[in-house]
Amino acid sequence: MSDVESEPAVATQIFGSRIDLARQFTDALAQHGEERGLIGPLEPPRLWSRHVLNSAVVAPLFSGRVGDVGSGAGLPGLVLAIARPDVEWVLIEPMERRVAWLREQVGELGLDNVEIVRARAEDWRRGPTLDAATARAVSALRTLIPLTAPLVRDGGELILLKGASAAGEIESAEKVVRKYRLSDVRLEVLGADLLDEPTRVVRATVR
Repeated sequence: MSDVESEPAVATQIFGSRIDLARQFTDALAQHGEERGLIGPLEPPRLWSRHVLNSAVVAPLFSGRVGDVGSGAGLPGLVLAIARPDVEWVLIEPMERRVAWLREQVGELGLDNVEIVRARAEDWRRGPTLDAATARAVSALRTLIPLTAPLVRDGGELILLKGASAAGEIESAEKVVRKYRLSDVRLEVLGADLLDEPTRVVRATVR
């Protein structure tokens, strides 16, 4: 196992009373993530800052029932479920081994605010029932919007974690934004006062 990043001091500030669960999840991911194909070999030395805290700083934006499309290792879905026990999380992931990991972690962490759905987003059959949808490191915005917008109710939100190219992705997604009748599409930067590399989020209202 690669050297694992020490817990940054700011983690306690971000997670508050839920920090022990965040530590438990991060430790499990550090121990088993690489061998189970959940994270790459370069990730353990930056697991807290690049992945866990990068996901957690977005937690205040959510309410109601939220879908995480392509949950993978649980970034951001499990991290957000830890940080926001008052929100219902639906983790949508097609790959069996990742679903097994998510189920194990939900059980071990004792999370009662998580539902796991083994499916691709395009196979979602419940209609536009979610209050919001999120995703992290899944695909470019123009590909991601058709996967996430149909899951969200009228007036709900897309809250998508993106990288440094987020502004350019918004421009490239103009046709898709119109097709799915998204409004108030904007880029927000979160955690600039807490993290060395802040989190970029593309937000949009679904109509």
